[in-house]
Amino acid sequence: MNNETLVIWGCGGMGREVLALCQVLGREVVGFLDERPEMRGTVIDGVPVLGDITDLYKWKDSVGVICAGVGDPALKRKFVIKTQNHGFLLSGALVHPSVNLPRSTHLGVGCILCAGTVVSINVSVSNFVIVNTSVTLAHDVSISDYATVSPGVNISGNVTVEEGVFIGTGSAIREKVTIGAWSMIGGGSFVKEHVPSNVLYAGVPAVFKKGLSHHP
Repeated sequence: MNNETLVIWGCGGMGREVLALCQVLGREVVGFLDERPEMRGTVIDGVPVLGDITDLYKWKDSVGVICAGVGDPALKRKFVIKTQNHGFLLSGALVHPSVNLPRSTHLGVGCILCAGTVVSINVSVSNFVIVNTSVTLAHDVSISDYATVSPGVNISGNVTVEEGVFIGTGSAIREKVTIGAWSMIGGGSFVKEHVPSNVLYAGVPAVFKKGLSHHP
């Protein structure tokens, strides 16, 4: 479905950005979802917080759920699993009108491409990926499920970003590099070599900082 009414997981900064994107696209958003009981019934940017996914059953067959309203890849994954387990529909991709998509582009379910992003040829953006504002994706880039690419990131050609990666604001990734699953790149870094899974790399050039807890 491409025209269903939408709800957004998360009512923080990223969720509000997604709301603004939906408004630009002319998509109706009836509410936010949030697991915190104290948030239920509040109004954020003119849109109510409806509660948890279990509070939404009356709309089960009439809304699409946006799971990429949070930047944390692990939290996105949690919300996707929760949404699927309760049998709700997932939103399709949301792409800002300023983004030109070559015919060779592949977009997964529920991914978000924000304003000012430049997409080159043969780029794959998989399920529930966030590509934030003013990102450059060069030729043959592949970004796997749940990854988040922060504003102003430049990813060179033939780069592979594996599942659950978080790339901090203003980072640059050299061509032909792979960033391993569930790793994090600190903001402002320059990545010139392969990055293993489950680690934090940061700096210019980016180097190992610490291991991260393994994600299933």
